[in-house]
Amino acid sequence: MNTEEEKKAGRMEELKTEIASIAVSENRLSHVVNEETKTVVDFRGMLEEFRKDRLAVVALLTLVFLLLFVFVGALFFDETQVMQVDLLNRYASPGKNHLLGTDEAGRDVLGQLLLGARTSLVAGTAVTILTGAIGIGLGVLSGFYGGLLDGLLMRFNESIMVLPVSVLVLVLVSIVSEYNLFVFILLMSAFNWPGKSKVFRNRTRSEASRDYVRASKIAGTNDILIMFREILPNLSSLVIINTTMSLARNIGMETGLSFLGFGLPPTVPSVGNLLRYAIAPIVFENYAWVWLPASALIFLLLLCIIYVGQALRRAADARQTQG
Repeated sequence: MNTEEEKKAGRMEELKTEIASIAVSENRLSHVVNEETKTVVDFRGMLEEFRKDRLAVVALLTLVFLLLFVFVGALFFDETQVMQVDLLNRYASPGKNHLLGTDEAGRDVLGQLLLGARTSLVAGTAVTILTGAIGIGLGVLSGFYGGLLDGLLMRFNESIMVLPVSVLVLVLVSIVSEYNLFVFILLMSAFNWPGKSKVFRNRTRSEASRDYVRASKIAGTNDILIMFREILPNLSSLVIINTTMSLARNIGMETGLSFLGFGLPPTVPSVGNLLRYAIAPIVFENYAWVWLPASALIFLLLLCIIYVGQALRRAADARQTQG
C-alpha cells in the first residue's frame, strides 16, 4: 500500500511539474510576443511626433482646406450646365459672372476646375484603394507562406510587370466602347498593383522570420490574425508612404492621361483638359486664367499629399524606434 501511495504521490508531483513547465512556457511565449509587438505603431504617439513637424502640420491644414474647397465648391455647380458650350463668351476674362473666366468654348473655368479636381481625387483614391488591397494582400500572403504559393504569385506578378502598362492602358482606353469613370478606374487598377505586391512580399518574409511570429504560431494563433493583426501593423510606415505616394501618382496619372487626350471622356470635366490649353502659345501667353489655376491646384494637392505622407512615415519610424 505504501509503495502504491508513493507511486501515486510521485505521479502527482510529475504532473504538477509538467503543469508548471507548461505555464512557464506560455508566460515566455506571451513575453516574447509582447516584447516583439512593441514595434507596432502607437497611433496617438505617432500623431504627437507628427505635430512636432510644423511644416507637415501646415501641409496637412492646406490639404484639408483644398479638399474642402474642391468637394464643397463642386456642390454649387451642375456638370451639365458647366460643360454647355457658349461661343459668345469664348475666352471671357475673369469677372462677376465667371470668377476665373471661360475657355475656348465659353465654359466656366472655375466650375470645370472644381468638378475636374473632384473627379481626379475620386479616381486617384479609388485606384489607390483597389491596388493597395490587391498588392498588399497578395504580398503579405506570398511572403508569409512562401513555397509554391510564393512562386506562383511572383511569376504571375512578374508577367504583369514586364508588360508595357502605359501603352496597354492607352490602347484599351481607345478601344473600349462605353468609356466612363468606372471603366477608367478598373483599367488603372488592373496593372498598377504588382510593384506594391513585390515590396510587401519582401518585407513580410523578413517579418515572418522574427520571434514574435514563431511564438504566435506555437501558441496556435490563426495565420490570418498573424498576418493582418501582427505583421501588417509592423509594416505601417511602409503602408503609409506607399499609399500616399501611390495616391499622388494616381492623381497625377489621371491628370496626365487627360492632358494627352487619353483620359476621361471629353464630356467629363477634367483638370488635364484645362492644362492642355497651355499647349497653344496664344492661350499660354494671353489667357493664363484657363490653365494657371488648374496647374496651381494640382501642384499644391500633390505636394501636400507627398509631404504629409513622408512626415507620417517619419513619425511612424520614430515611434517604432522608441518602442
